[in-house]
Amino acid sequence: MGRTVHEGPEAPNEGRAGRGPVLRHGMVPAVEPVLTGGGRDAYRAAPDGWTPRTSDGSRASHAEHTVAVTDTVRAC
Repeated sequence: MGRTVHEGPEAPNEGRAGRGPVLRHGMVPAVEPVLTGGGRDAYRAAPDGWTPRTSDGSRASHAEHTVAVTDTVRAC
């Protein structure tokens, strides 16, 4: 949705509630969960910086969901 891949601000999917960037009207973040069958730190990007891999050879799944932040609350 932006001009480059993985534009800021970065918002990690872990951490303490109430910290991190505030999502505002007009932002279009991508939610990208990665689930691995290996240890906590098993996920690594391949040398190309893009392709998902695991450091221990475990199975993994990656999905991406693009979400538009609007002034209107809507449930899907």
